[in-house]
Amino acid sequence: MHKSRSKPPAQHSLEPASEDASVNQRRVDPTLAPGRERGFSIVEMMIVVLIIMIIAGMAIIALNPTKQQFLADAAMVQVASQLRYARERAIEQRRDVQITFSGGNSITLTQVNLPSGTTALSTVPIQTPVVFTLMGMPDTPDAFGNNDAIYFEGLNNGPVGMAFQSDGTFVDGSGNLVNGTVFMGIPGIPTTARAVTVLGATGKIRMYRSNGTGWEQ
Repeated sequence: MHKSRSKPPAQHSLEPASEDASVNQRRVDPTLAPGRERGFSIVEMMIVVLIIMIIAGMAIIALNPTKQQFLADAAMVQVASQLRYARERAIEQRRDVQITFSGGNSITLTQVNLPSGTTALSTVPIQTPVVFTLMGMPDTPDAFGNNDAIYFEGLNNGPVGMAFQSDGTFVDGSGNLVNGTVFMGIPGIPTTARAVTVLGATGKIRMYRSNGTGWEQ
């Protein structure tokens, strides 16, 4: 006779509780309406915008003096660059190149052709709001005089016909060597004072910046 086989004992399931059970155990924020997520309120957005505006305003105030110094430096470099270009042009072309300052903020270069006639090279206004002005500063270490913003050969605005010659020297209309200084700055802001000097015997050009009480290269 065949022995009957007994059924194996039922095994208990070790699987975790159903997803529904775990969901029921999750904590729900009672302040939220069903199906809606929490976002930013209008008041919170306005506070963020206000903070950004305050920070931006502080940055502008902090950068303004830096911008003023940059503009003053740019004007100083413009004047020095024009003078250097005039000297190089005179040497290269073997012709005198005259310098004229006009309008409180412009420098004009004119080439003198032989036997007669002239050629206008350029008229460059310096970086606004910088203008030719003394700014109440003392004379530069070169000591060429500071009776006026443009002071060459002891004359306000310099002598007529002052020019760089083919040998690089800077002279007046009669061929006499001329030393002088161009002072500039933003009116009412002493720290923006700048100066450019020209040594007649060599045509050497120097730039000076205000340190608050005097000058430094």
